[in-house]
Amino acid sequence: MISIFTDKTTQPTDVHLKNALADTYGYWKEIIILTDKLFPENIKEWFVSGAKYGWAFRIKDKKRALVYLLPRDGFFKVSFVFGHKATDEIFQSNISETIKSELKSSKVYKEGRGITLEIKSRQLMPDIQKLIEIKIKY
Repeated sequence: MISIFTDKTTQPTDVHLKNALADTYGYWKEIIILTDKLFPENIKEWFVSGAKYGWAFRIKDKKRALVYLLPRDGFFKVSFVFGHKATDEIFQSNISETIKSELKSSKVYKEGRGITLEIKSRQLMPDIQKLIEIKIKY
């Protein structure tokens, strides 16, 4: 599934985002505020990840992405890539078994393991916070 924003000549605005995400817009903002609180020196940017994927948003430090936010129609996805130490900590944490299972079954790359979660309600937000904390730590 591609971004709801596919016109690569028009970067999404906050108004576009609010209209597209509907009820989940508040969770998007909550993730940004949380990341600002945990890592104030972060860099936020919209980018086009390829013609067939459309616009996405990332929050990063100087060298690496901390979290990707991927807008869809009425919801969004949150994506992370975790290195070995972070993955080990996630497996030892009280993060939901569903997330651990998905991470465990994901393909291992040089950078680590990736996971993408759909945000359609508040249900995953406590786990998202823990994942951001772990990502920042490692």
